[in-house]
Amino acid sequence: MKRDNKPALLNRLNRVEGQVRGISRMVEDDRYCIDILTQLQAVRAALAKVETELLRDHLDHCIEGAIISGDKDEQRRKSEELIELLRRGIR
Repeated sequence: MKRDNKPALLNRLNRVEGQVRGISRMVEDDRYCIDILTQLQAVRAALAKVETELLRDHLDHCIEGAIISGDKDEQRRKSEELIELLRRGIR
């Protein structure tokens, strides 16, 4: 993982954590369903941004490193990891 974006990712994840706690309170307080669903969509969008940034890091560093190294086995491993990740996301 790239280290220079770690604080930003952790900050974003902490905000998501706060949003989820807020959603729990909304459910406890019997808030309007659409308001809760709107907040759930916001949490999913925020997590998708974190996921995108981590995927970018993986491509920019791990996969690029395997390509530059010339190690065919490492390239295959990295490719298979990415394919498996994408396959799980499709389910």
